[in-house]
Amino acid sequence: MGDMRLSDAERQDALDVLEEHVRTGRLDLDEYGARSAKVTAAKRVSELVPLFDDLPSPRPSALLGSVSAPVAPSGDNALATFLTRSAVPIAIVLAIAVLILSRGRLLIISVALPLVVAALARVRRR
Repeated sequence: MGDMRLSDAERQDALDVLEEHVRTGRLDLDEYGARSAKVTAAKRVSELVPLFDDLPSPRPSALLGSVSAPVAPSGDNALATFLTRSAVPIAIVLAIAVLILSRGRLLIISVALPLVVAALARVRRR
C-alpha cells in the first residue's frame, strides 16, 4: 500500500477528510493549511500516513485499502456472518422437523423457535 501512487481523486478525498476534521474541531486552520499542502504535494499513499496518524475516523479511502473490492471475512468472522444470515432459515427448518417428529405435540416450540432466533439475529445485527 505504501508504494502505491495517489490519484487526483484520492488526494481530493484526503483533503475532504481534513476539512471534516477542521469542522469537528480536531484541526485548527494553521494545521489544516500545513497538512493540506502536504496532501496536495503527495505522490504516494505512504506520504499520507503521517498526516492522519493522530486523527480518528474518518480516514481517506487511500489509507483504508481498496474500496471496490470488499474484504472477505475469514475464520471466526466468516462463521459468525454465515450463522447470523442463515439463523432464521435454519430455525424454520428445525421447527418443521420438531413439528413433524413430535406429531404436533410440541407445536408451541415449533412456533416459538423461529421467532426467538429471529429476535436474537436482529439484536446481533445491531
